[in-house]
Amino acid sequence: MEGLNDFLTELSGLLWGWPMIILLLGTHVYLTIILRFPQRKIFTAIRLSIKRDPGATGDVSQFGSLATALAATIGTGNIIGVATAIALGGPGAVLWCWLTGVFGISTKYAEGLLAIKYRIKTADGKMLGGPMYALERGLGWKWLAVLFATFTAIASFGIGNTVQANAIATLTHETYAVSPYITGAIVCLLAGAVVLGGVKSIARVCSTLVPFMAFFYVLGCIYILYINADYLWPATKLICHSAFNPAAAGGGFVGSTVMMAARFGIARGLFSNESGMGSAPIVAAAAQTRNPVRQALVSSSGTFWDTVVICAMTGLVIVSSVIAYPDIDFANGATLTKDAFAKIPVVGTPLLTFGLLTFAFSTILGWCYYGEKAVEYLKGKQWVKGYRVTYIIAVFLGSVMNLTIVWNLADCMNALMAIPNLLSLLFLSGVLINETRKYLWHDRLDATDTNEVPPN
Repeated sequence: MEGLNDFLTELSGLLWGWPMIILLLGTHVYLTIILRFPQRKIFTAIRLSIKRDPGATGDVSQFGSLATALAATIGTGNIIGVATAIALGGPGAVLWCWLTGVFGISTKYAEGLLAIKYRIKTADGKMLGGPMYALERGLGWKWLAVLFATFTAIASFGIGNTVQANAIATLTHETYAVSPYITGAIVCLLAGAVVLGGVKSIARVCSTLVPFMAFFYVLGCIYILYINADYLWPATKLICHSAFNPAAAGGGFVGSTVMMAARFGIARGLFSNESGMGSAPIVAAAAQTRNPVRQALVSSSGTFWDTVVICAMTGLVIVSSVIAYPDIDFANGATLTKDAFAKIPVVGTPLLTFGLLTFAFSTILGWCYYGEKAVEYLKGKQWVKGYRVTYIIAVFLGSVMNLTIVWNLADCMNALMAIPNLLSLLFLSGVLINETRKYLWHDRLDATDTNEVPPN
């Protein structure tokens, strides 16, 4: 196992080297330019996300689809992931993570558009879509679609399942001395009660849970930043300066390089918001929407909330706390998060506990849907129930296992999912431009797409 872990560590470093950074950020920037900065429509996107689209075709509401996608993306990456990026890449990693989110709005927009454009309808009227269908139907690359679905199915047991369950079990054990076996059993039962009901059950729970957990976490972060007000501006300057000049961080942060700050900031940014990874479009395809661009805008708002708001706040909380309390040990991401929040009286530790528990649990729900749709694409609907049962069992196993190797595997799967998805976005950029021109640039967001969704 040690040899496998070393291999995965090296593979992760290779996959997240300069080529991936160039491909990911390059795609973000390229799509931003050719789609004429869809970020400027973010308030329109937020407005559409909370409105129903009466008469539109789909399985769940646009908000239900967004909530499920946010449930999958707002996870430990928003808290532990940001802290890990800071510990490994220095404070400058926060800026790279944030920039990945800002430009990633365009990529999430493009993913949502293709998800609706190339979705299909099953015999029982359910919608299926995502990068595998865009790769197969849009480009004729069935082999790459199969690879993407395979990587997604594997990733669902890492980033979406065992990693999150382990975070919950570890937190409850360290904070409240609860046995991981008890925590694992409880989380297993709760997850099973939701995911066995399918996408409508998942979307219904996520539509309630996601706004509640995000609101209270953001409110708590605002309070902490108020307490750290004297250190907020120095923290902001440190983040910006050390992104391009790591020596500016000073103290224990010296030793980071621009490459390390960029690598870990971008990697954790993708881990957090999944823009470019191709997971969120799988549930976007189920949305009730009258045309592809409306859902594209709704999907793009997920990256705004996840990274531009929540990750940025987490980063500012941690860096300002490190400046305010020099005794905080920044060497370990998990410890850094815990120590930074614990320095804030009354609300610090409860806020961290609440955030990790709810964020991680919601991710387990959202990723189950991604994984089962990947399995359905590969093997057919008859395999879905077996996948759900296996997924629920993995929740318990993740709670009681050492997951160092799984974290490395998760990083690898993230990259391997992103590559075919980014290729589909680049090679179908003409479709993205045509659809955006038709509905957004010509101000026809309320128009209905008259093309029938083809059968499976």
